[in-house]
Amino acid sequence: MSTVLQQLVNGLSLGSIYALLALGYTMVYGIIKLINFAHGDIYMLGAFWGYYVINQLHFNFWLALASSMLFCALVGVVIEYLAYRPLRNSPRIAALITAIGVSFLLENGMAYMFSSNVRSFPQVMKVTQYHLGSVSISNIQILILVVSIVLMILLQLIVQRTKMGKAMRAVSVDPDAAQLIGINIDRTISFTFALGSAMAGAAGVLIGLYYNSIDPLMGMTPGIKAFVAAVLGGIGLIPGAAIGGFVIGLLETLMQSIGFSAYKDAAVYAVLIIILLIKPAGILGKKIKEKV
Repeated sequence: MSTVLQQLVNGLSLGSIYALLALGYTMVYGIIKLINFAHGDIYMLGAFWGYYVINQLHFNFWLALASSMLFCALVGVVIEYLAYRPLRNSPRIAALITAIGVSFLLENGMAYMFSSNVRSFPQVMKVTQYHLGSVSISNIQILILVVSIVLMILLQLIVQRTKMGKAMRAVSVDPDAAQLIGINIDRTISFTFALGSAMAGAAGVLIGLYYNSIDPLMGMTPGIKAFVAAVLGGIGLIPGAAIGGFVIGLLETLMQSIGFSAYKDAAVYAVLIIILLIKPAGILGKKIKEKV
């Protein structure tokens, strides 16, 4: 029982990071029906930005987190403007291939400029272990979980309660009708990329603090797993992405706890295949009939 509780704690910490990443996938897909495969590499950039400002500018954790979110938001807007906006009216496969190309550009560009060596992320917080019976939880795990949940709540409030959030929802339903009532489509899509990329930047700093290591290829696998989480929860739905992230995190730690850590990635991809076969719309998704 104690092992199960311990893995539950570990799974929630890891799952909260996947949830933050999945939010970026689901928001962009909800607005322009694009799977932004470069999203995992923006998470990598966020981790490197946190590494730089902590080491070189001596930022504390909170300043590093905020500046990483701002930096990644700007990167997301620039990528959308240069890579995706010119292809908005092109076939969807063109934008998808471009997203893969941007991903490789960011990965190999960072590896070329800073080498592909693994770097130790600076520990800006002293690790403290708390023991609840036989279950151990660190202050870092608590911090990751709390920060992630607060960011998810703030994101949901932005989408549901603000003028820009209403514009995002309108564009996701019918871009042409939204434009007719005066909504600036370009600005709304850029804002969506900024929000999603900011979440990825926060996840990058948190994962650096959690695992204490970063490298230019660190965004590839978590990015794909976050995509699986978004599909699992219901891509295009913010609560679904959060639920999917936690489920994937718990699944990974469960596989490790039963001695199948070598197959944890395979288990995640197996879940993707199963959900697409059984319920393609995801846990919270609904079937939508389209006129042919």
